[in-house]
Amino acid sequence: MADQEEDFSSLPLSDRFTHKNWKVRKQGYEDAAKTFETTPDESDPAFRPFLLDSGLWKGAVADSNVAAQQDGINALCAFLKFGGQQACTRSRNATVAPIVEKGLSSTRAATKQSALEALLLYIELDKSDPIIDDLLPSLNNKQPKIIAATLAALTSIFHAYGIKIVDPKPVLKALPKVFGHADKNVRAEAQNLAVELYRWLREATKTLFWGELKPVQQQDLEKLFETVKQEPSPKQERLLRSQQAVQAASSNAQQDEEAEADVEDDQPAEIDAFDLAEPVDVLSKVPADFQEHMASSKWKDRKDALDALYAVANTDRIKDGQYDEIIAALAKSMKDANIAVVTVAANCVECLAKGLRHGFAKYRGRIMPAIMERLKEKKLSVADALGAALDAVFTSTGLSECLEDILEFLKHKNPQVKSETLKFLIRCLKTTREAPSKPEVKSIAEAATKLLTESVEATRAAGAETLGTLMKIMGERAMGPYMEGLDDIRKTKIKEYSDAAEVKAKDKPKPVAPPPKAAPSGQRKPHTKKPIFGAKKPAPAAAPPPEEPAPPPPPKAPAAKSIPSKPRRRSPPPPAPLLLHPSSPLAET
Repeated sequence: MADQEEDFSSLPLSDRFTHKNWKVRKQGYEDAAKTFETTPDESDPAFRPFLLDSGLWKGAVADSNVAAQQDGINALCAFLKFGGQQACTRSRNATVAPIVEKGLSSTRAATKQSALEALLLYIELDKSDPIIDDLLPSLNNKQPKIIAATLAALTSIFHAYGIKIVDPKPVLKALPKVFGHADKNVRAEAQNLAVELYRWLREATKTLFWGELKPVQQQDLEKLFETVKQEPSPKQERLLRSQQAVQAASSNAQQDEEAEADVEDDQPAEIDAFDLAEPVDVLSKVPADFQEHMASSKWKDRKDALDALYAVANTDRIKDGQYDEIIAALAKSMKDANIAVVTVAANCVECLAKGLRHGFAKYRGRIMPAIMERLKEKKLSVADALGAALDAVFTSTGLSECLEDILEFLKHKNPQVKSETLKFLIRCLKTTREAPSKPEVKSIAEAATKLLTESVEATRAAGAETLGTLMKIMGERAMGPYMEGLDDIRKTKIKEYSDAAEVKAKDKPKPVAPPPKAAPSGQRKPHTKKPIFGAKKPAPAAAPPPEEPAPPPPPKAPAAKSIPSKPRRRSPPPPAPLLLHPSSPLAET
């Protein structure tokens, strides 16, 4: 037996991987892992047989002997870790399915962990989409333990890489079915996965599957979500190999920290309900008699028509189309004498703007002035509905597009309209992600400053808050010119609003960019200074200066003062008097 074992160890690794004796295979897996660990780089010949024949790995990860299988999966992990991206792309098509069926569901904890590590390495070395695509079919497996193991693996993948690396949409679509599974372990793992997704997506998690859950399941999840809400925003815990390369190349540790901070800030907002939802064709669902009822003289008919529109438009994402007639009807409803009609119309505008997003921008000019004109309504419920509609319109466009109408309505005769418009402007400044331009800052600051002297206290306070919010974005220095004529009390109030304001935009230091560009132009300054010697011949005059130091050493030093300048300027003697440069050195002659 000892001789046979020595003979086995002399066999190539690829032959030992397929040997009938499980002990030979096991030893082959162990030796392969050690070989991969000692390779100098990814191009080492040791990887070649396993790159050419991915079937070797299919047999290793699904080895019939559990002891050998564990070493086989460990060998695959070493192969991926040291073999790089080519090891990943050449082998994953053959290994992911058996890893799920034989590795993740293994009774051995070490094998499970190695199987999960292999999946994480596959994502680390390339991207997540192929792995998720291979994992999702396992959710339809007949064996509950495989489904539960797959769900647990998905939970670990999202926990490690987050939603910026792994697209949650296909997984969310598959959740309703596993929540309805008969096996309690499957439902428990589905619950864990939903909670992990909620860490990243918050309320947007509910977009695709919430309505298909039982009320009891919804209540259980809500309790778990409450605990998650108290946690800080999650961040990516494991970096892709490409991200590791960028991090290693960065010599400044502070840059790395800032990059990580950006990831933390951006990830929770990367995906929302709009990104996850499927577009709904609202136009096809609007009642055919909508326009007829909107033209009715009875307010009840108009409200019923708007209620029907709201019922179909109240969805996360709306398919783009021709909504001109509907927008025209909603704009007309803003003048309706019945406040119930106005309120529902405002709700419809909010739904359409949120559902269409940028597709709603083309209707802004028609609907926004109509809403702002109705801001004179003092009833709180109506004012709230109008404000929410304006906020949704702003989200679909931006500050620059809305600013002209806002500034115009700040001149309105009605104090209520002024006050509500200012509140809308403050919300815009707090939510915009792009700092206003200098002309826009000037327009906003001047308009808000004028309102500081209004007779209505609410308007004066809103004007001060507008300036304070603007100061938070642009900085105190940029706002200095607009604060000069104000008294100390108002300045203090504005500063208080600035300190308390929470904004998403910050003025980027654009002036810092030009200085590096000015440096090369500074190098050209010597060429611009030399034309001073001659107006029409800057090039010839530029060449002699370096030669002038050479002539002085000869014995004729006294005459050198006139010789270097006069010979070159005597060449065109007639034109010299015509130049009429009394300050020119020629005047000495």
